[in-house]
Amino acid sequence: MKAMHTAYLLLGGNQGDVVHAFETALNRLAEYGVLTRDSSPIYRTEPWGMPGAEMFYNQAVKTVTEHSPHELLKIINKVEKRAGRKRRTGQTDPRPLDVDILLYDDRQLHTSDLVIPHPKLHLRRFALTPLADIAPEAAHPVFGKTIRELLKACTDDLYVERTR
Repeated sequence: MKAMHTAYLLLGGNQGDVVHAFETALNRLAEYGVLTRDSSPIYRTEPWGMPGAEMFYNQAVKTVTEHSPHELLKIINKVEKRAGRKRRTGQTDPRPLDVDILLYDDRQLHTSDLVIPHPKLHLRRFALTPLADIAPEAAHPVFGKTIRELLKACTDDLYVERTR
């Protein structure tokens, strides 16, 4: 039996029925052995780095999986594509579904296609707020601070509101 790993993911989207897209994504991830153990409420958030774009919805999810970080990324990319996500290099576009790996165990990884922990996690209130709901005491492996501490210190002032 392979070792189980804990990965915290952030679901996001601002096109179509985002709540349904999140539910579908979690079901599809489960089909690949990425099992949800906890999830935050869904938040309505101002788009980061996309002035004038539609509001986003975000949700943090605690998952467990036997997959390596790179295997998990491949699965996420399949799930996003199936949900209608179209990626353009260097572009930040509106999207029906976006899934980011925020944390994976207490690992640090820096490759050309994947950086863990997410390199901008500590700067983004829309990611820290839902993550703090389900993992306030989780430690950021680079900064050595808890998610709660990072949220308290975060200077991002973009709008983040709990929807349900």
